[in-house]
Amino acid sequence: MFKTLFPAACALMLTAVPVSAQPQEAGATKPVLDIGGGGRPVGEAWSRSPIYAANGMAATAHPLASQIAIDTLKKGGSAVDAAIAANAALGLMEPTGNGIGGDIFAIIWDPKTKKLYGLNGSGKSPMGTSYKKFKKQLDGRSSIPPFGPMPVTVPGTVDGWFELHGRFGKLSMADILAPTIAYARDGHPIAPVIGYYFGRNLVRFEENLEMIGEFDNARATFFANGAPKEGEIFKNPDLADTLNKIAMGGRDAFYKGEIARTMDQYFKRIGGNLRYADFAAHSSKWVQPGCVAYRKGFELCELPPNSQGYAALQMTNILKNIDLAQYPRGSAEVLHYITEAKRLAFEDVARFYADPDMSPAPLKWLLSDAYGKQRFALIDPTKASPEFGPGEPKLEGEGDTTYLTVTDKDGMMVSLIQSNYRGMGSGLVADGLGFMFQDRGELFSLDPKHPNVYAPGKRPFQTIIPAFMTKDGQPFMSFGLMGGGMQPQGHVQIMINMVDYGMNLQEAGDAARLNHDGGRQPTNDLAGTGADLLGTLHVEPGISQTTIDRLTAMGHKVKVVSNGAMFGGYQAIVRDPETGVYHGATEMRKDGQALGY
Repeated sequence: MFKTLFPAACALMLTAVPVSAQPQEAGATKPVLDIGGGGRPVGEAWSRSPIYAANGMAATAHPLASQIAIDTLKKGGSAVDAAIAANAALGLMEPTGNGIGGDIFAIIWDPKTKKLYGLNGSGKSPMGTSYKKFKKQLDGRSSIPPFGPMPVTVPGTVDGWFELHGRFGKLSMADILAPTIAYARDGHPIAPVIGYYFGRNLVRFEENLEMIGEFDNARATFFANGAPKEGEIFKNPDLADTLNKIAMGGRDAFYKGEIARTMDQYFKRIGGNLRYADFAAHSSKWVQPGCVAYRKGFELCELPPNSQGYAALQMTNILKNIDLAQYPRGSAEVLHYITEAKRLAFEDVARFYADPDMSPAPLKWLLSDAYGKQRFALIDPTKASPEFGPGEPKLEGEGDTTYLTVTDKDGMMVSLIQSNYRGMGSGLVADGLGFMFQDRGELFSLDPKHPNVYAPGKRPFQTIIPAFMTKDGQPFMSFGLMGGGMQPQGHVQIMINMVDYGMNLQEAGDAARLNHDGGRQPTNDLAGTGADLLGTLHVEPGISQTTIDRLTAMGHKVKVVSNGAMFGGYQAIVRDPETGVYHGATEMRKDGQALGY
């Protein structure tokens, strides 16, 4: 399909490198593998085949979650039913990045109305904690701590499930949650990359026990015998009980019933700020996705603030002013333009993106073609600019996440992302509930003049963003690439790989990526005090040394990172506009799998 939709792939200049050691436990040793990968009869040697199916497809970060999604579709469930089932499973099987203690965002293509729908399922800060009180609790700290009760906001995932299900679901929530409840009671084997992240999270928690305060519950739930390891059977009976209460009692069981009362008592006991009233008042928000044209009839669609989705749209509006395909994909020119476009877009993220109910941003202006051209003109094609600033409207933060996508026989396509933010989250697990609370509130600013400043009952800036692409006005691709600030720049790189360079769906995800880190952040003050304005350009080993040397000569600070961890987790499904056949791809840097039937 892609060879007919797109011109022949341009030169990639992605260096084949020997297989490197996979993530290991601290102190572990492994024999040196002085050997490269094998060859392929079709496609690029460094990739593998996409998955094809006609009736439905799921691509998630865990094979068992993908299987649960496909089983849900086969039982007559919609793509939304299957997405919820997979998300519930990932909260059990991949708690290193998500769970019902976190938030959720989704984009849905509905074939009946032929429209895109967006859901913002993010929670708010405690209503009873003023800025003055919050600052006093910080006791002189200049930033919000990443662990313990201070950064915890209301978990939005469960309400998000029920909002999605109420509009697009077919099966009962009891049927949807049943597979995960069974796995939580009976156990499942830990996947390799998830085992690696379990170990990393435990190290971070142990280093910050004083900040966390109460860690006994988390240790009993997740680390009773140390960090779970690859292949070990992991059970979470407390989570099974919690999910069963939700399946039987609905969303109110979580926000107004026994679970809410347990959370209320827990935060009172440990000195946290959240209360029963915060949970009872929570609701998700339906939003309109924003879309911008790229080229060849393709549009990229993202969700508006308080998420960072529009950063990807701003990058798109900048980069469509240059024909990237005139250069090889792995060239210094292409990486330079992508990096500078990211830096420009993120300056606006840091300045304008916040809860729109309290601090509306000039979104129409930010997404205009004229502003994109204006920002593109600031890029010096020969060197990295030492500093960019945000635009001036005429009107006047490493994260761990899970992303999944599911499609069904009717043509519904679901792009869903869900996260606890920093790794597993805050380190806090309420008594007997089996899930960890997110630490998303760390992303508030403390500058009272900043749009993203902490306030009671406010949604913080969010990094998690699902994505969608259309082609000539028709649904084309549901996709995402999780991982903090990697997400907008990851979405744009996937789009460039497919539209400009003719890669297939799997190659687009397997190709070496860049991740620029630095510049002003939404957590800084408006002046960006302390920010590394040039930042660091991280690249994978597939980028040639020649390109790295050229980028360095252009003024970029370049660092090669070989373990893949910071370059995100990609899942994607394309619907062939002519045949309706689905193409699926999954992330080589994760444990996941794409399945169809």
